[in-house]
Amino acid sequence: MVKLFPHQSEALNSTSDKNRVAFYHDMGLGKTFTGGEKMIQLGASINLVICQKSKIQDWLDHFKSNYATHDRDYMCEQLIFNLTNKKEYEWFLTECKCISEDYQNLYPFYIVGVINYELAFRRPELAKLTDFTLMLDESSLIQNEQAKRTKFILNKLHPKNVILLSGTPTGGKYENLYSQLKLLGWDISKTTYWNTYIEYHFEDFGGFPVKVVDSYKNVDRLKRKMREYGCHFLKTEDVLDLPDQIFTTVRVPVSREYRKFRKDRVIDVDGTTLVGDNTLTKMLYERQLCAQYSKAKLEAFRDLVESTEDRLIVFYNFTSELVELINVVADLGKQQYSVVNGANKDLYYYEHNNSSVTFIQYQAGAMGLNLQKANKIIYYSPPLSSELYEQSKKRINRIGQERTCYYYNLTVTGSIEERIYKALAMRRDYTEALFEEENDET
Repeated sequence: MVKLFPHQSEALNSTSDKNRVAFYHDMGLGKTFTGGEKMIQLGASINLVICQKSKIQDWLDHFKSNYATHDRDYMCEQLIFNLTNKKEYEWFLTECKCISEDYQNLYPFYIVGVINYELAFRRPELAKLTDFTLMLDESSLIQNEQAKRTKFILNKLHPKNVILLSGTPTGGKYENLYSQLKLLGWDISKTTYWNTYIEYHFEDFGGFPVKVVDSYKNVDRLKRKMREYGCHFLKTEDVLDLPDQIFTTVRVPVSREYRKFRKDRVIDVDGTTLVGDNTLTKMLYERQLCAQYSKAKLEAFRDLVESTEDRLIVFYNFTSELVELINVVADLGKQQYSVVNGANKDLYYYEHNNSSVTFIQYQAGAMGLNLQKANKIIYYSPPLSSELYEQSKKRINRIGQERTCYYYNLTVTGSIEERIYKALAMRRDYTEALFEEENDET
């Protein structure tokens, strides 16, 4: 039995009568344990966990470590399946078939399959599962109803029980909750939902009308309805006194190349020609000129790394940035570094070296990682997503952290980065539309 914190036990007790729940708890409050316990309490023999790719091993380890009894440890590997592995996937389907054919007396334990969002919709056999519990970790990832993964989960899967885990909905972007609420069983049309709870207007983008959110209305009523459908909200300040967070902007001078590119939309830099022939490429290259092509920023990064012997977490965007950053730490003699990105999840030196540097690509590691052994984050370049930015802060400021947390935003002055951070401070994504608007003003 897992030992829970009081706030986790309260969340489970308050939703004990519901088989479709959403734990919308701030990042760092231990949703993994709350969700895992709820899954066990629901008691389904078949369980499917869909998460980010970087979290697969964490979920496998969680179930194996916390729910295997000593006298039946030998069965654990047979009951917890990594569905990204083809052989384990086939084995999982075989076990599910046996259960569905009423051989459940042979399976005194539940079985759990863990898979990532990008692969789940490519496993069509999962649509044949019956009487199972579906758990979505970081359920905000199904907010785009046109995405293949969302369509598969909403239209193809037919779970008996549903558990949603997310830290971001408590931030208040209620327009993004509709698909999750449908999964919880709220039978309300999207038009009615928007008209009842969201103030919006239409703007023309490329000849197409697009909804733009202005504000929200009837929020208390919305939260009341959400609670009726199993939503449980929890904010960090209502539960824990986490250490202080201190944010420092490290200003970096803008380069001559950046100014020239912003004016001419073309520049030769380090043997590469950058051509901003449309809005997206112009925005991309402005960001890169502030990152891997900025010698001043690399020097500022070098100074920060040299200034401490503590563990450092470094968030970055592009692979080309990572190459330059690794060159800097290698030149400083720090050969022991870890990397988390779409291709790797290597936290060995983070775990075992208290002066290591850990590089994390936003998309791969801003959500879900427990990195409270560190208390310092360097943002080498900002993400465009407010959700990823807010999530990333909580990698170190969470349960178990006892030290003040420090955040360093390396920011090129007078550049796109200042405008991105301004949007992020308002909990807004930095979009192509904002970029175009700001270019029109200059």
